[in-house]
Amino acid sequence: MAVFGIFGTETADVASSVYYGLYALQHRGQASSGIVVNDDGVFHAYKDCGIVNEVFTPRILKSLGLGQMALGNVRYGTSKSKDRINAEPIVVNHSKGRMAITFDGKLVNGAELKNEMELQGQIFHTANDAEIISAVIIKERISSSSIEEAVFRAIKRMKGAYSLLVMSPQKLIAVRDVNGMKPLCFGQRNDGEYVVSSESCALNSVGATYLRDIRPGEVVVFTKEGMKTMEGHCETAPERLCVFEYLYTARPDSVISGCSVHLARKRAGAILAKCCPVEADVVIGAPDSGIDAAIGYAEQSGIPYGLGLIKNKYIGRTFIDPGQNVREDKVKIKLNPVVETVKDKRVILVDDSIVRGTTCTRVVKLLRDAGAKEIHIRSSAPEFLNLCYYGTDIGSKSELIACQYNAKEMAKIFGADSVGFLPVAELEELAKSGTCKGYCKACFDGVYPTEIPTGDGISKYDQKISENKN
Repeated sequence: MAVFGIFGTETADVASSVYYGLYALQHRGQASSGIVVNDDGVFHAYKDCGIVNEVFTPRILKSLGLGQMALGNVRYGTSKSKDRINAEPIVVNHSKGRMAITFDGKLVNGAELKNEMELQGQIFHTANDAEIISAVIIKERISSSSIEEAVFRAIKRMKGAYSLLVMSPQKLIAVRDVNGMKPLCFGQRNDGEYVVSSESCALNSVGATYLRDIRPGEVVVFTKEGMKTMEGHCETAPERLCVFEYLYTARPDSVISGCSVHLARKRAGAILAKCCPVEADVVIGAPDSGIDAAIGYAEQSGIPYGLGLIKNKYIGRTFIDPGQNVREDKVKIKLNPVVETVKDKRVILVDDSIVRGTTCTRVVKLLRDAGAKEIHIRSSAPEFLNLCYYGTDIGSKSELIACQYNAKEMAKIFGADSVGFLPVAELEELAKSGTCKGYCKACFDGVYPTEIPTGDGISKYDQKISENKN
């Protein structure tokens, strides 16, 4: 998921700016898109299932009108929440006014908060944590002197990963969780507008200059008087940025916590070449997020890099599609080999990660059919062994191929000659040039920075795994 917001003091076509910002963040979510425009306290909103340019036709975009500020969201729907009703942003009315809210992430205590408020008479209409967050904020707003105070107080009750945007009639508020697991930054345009985005690449798309990342636990408030920050929650928990942002999620031209995503991925490839060497004739990357690591692998190993796979640009990311059948269907038409690069060659295929293994078998067959003599798969991420409770839709460990097979067994399943992974111990090296003090690597090492959900949120398969460990 991704969030994008604009705050200005003059009336302008802010809807179009948010549209272009969301377009730049489309890689983070393809299930739904939404925009809310604030024109002197009057909110105009539209959201629907689909990618940005499908949802926001010229007519729809024009209908949102002009305004001084706006926020938007692109979302990837989980298998349980891919309907239109779960699209963001959401707009709510309460006793002290109106509020629009959108976020990227997942609350680990969302079910607990929801149950508590339902017992008090609160009614929920979605399966979206954004609605739970809005209810927590509204409850705090009743006894708070301002919306930012309510947001500040709500942070104490919300556990998990989130980058959050809240818009009131007069203010735009940006927040990161106390561990800083999800990225969030802001910049400024020449006309004085502030722009907030999940990634810096979207700032560039609307002509904004990057200023800085929002700190973990920080509440940044944009008003007509300027910008102010509330830092009472900063440094109250260890910083744990999701390392998967560098490996897969973020766009390579983004900078997160002072580190270029492109350079982090190249560094991963170089480390992989040292840790998992193999004799070969060409290194190729799995488009798109495996290409940077493949270049790094080639440079470190001295084996030439080649363009071995072409991606259909009209097919989105298969990892974030809900449902195995959908992912498999898209893989069939997503990639095509470049025969001249791989024919009669020993090929190293570098991919960003191996999660479910959906793509690997199909890609290996494509390369074999194109004449590759040997195929060695290298993952620029470690084995994905644990569930992510912070926004990645993995329903059970039964979906994770590394939980059931080792590298040799995977190679046999995929039809490859070998499979190798980046060692977990090397993850800290990827973004060593940045400012982040620590990373969440729980999907790889099982060390979670927060409490994790229990009970109904765990499948029978995972309960059995847990019982066996105990």
